[in-house]
Amino acid sequence: MVGQLRSVVLDCPNPSELASFYEKLLGASRLAGGDDTWVVIVASGTRIAFQLAPEYQPPVFPDPHGSQQFHLDVLVEDIEEAEPRALEIGARSLPQDTDNDDTFRVYLDPVGHPFCLVWLS
Repeated sequence: MVGQLRSVVLDCPNPSELASFYEKLLGASRLAGGDDTWVVIVASGTRIAFQLAPEYQPPVFPDPHGSQQFHLDVLVEDIEEAEPRALEIGARSLPQDTDNDDTFRVYLDPVGHPFCLVWLS
């Protein structure tokens, strides 16, 4: 082993605002010591950090010429309850792929990072 994963880090135009979205989505807690350039939350024992990127450009998704590169899968018990709550706090729904076996739906966070709500069937 070379090392251990410390954090997943997302670039964004406003770390505090995007951290607030993920706090609500994941029931996470914010760690003390953040500032305008760096905020860290902990969700189910996983650190997610939000880093200021002044020239931030959201990923293009879906992109017929490339992949989404990275996304978070968020496990939910009931998609019919979880989806409206995610949309209410700022998620944006994407057209769904009808070939996905109906175990996940794809969304964008408020600054355009893709994530999925997934459930066990």
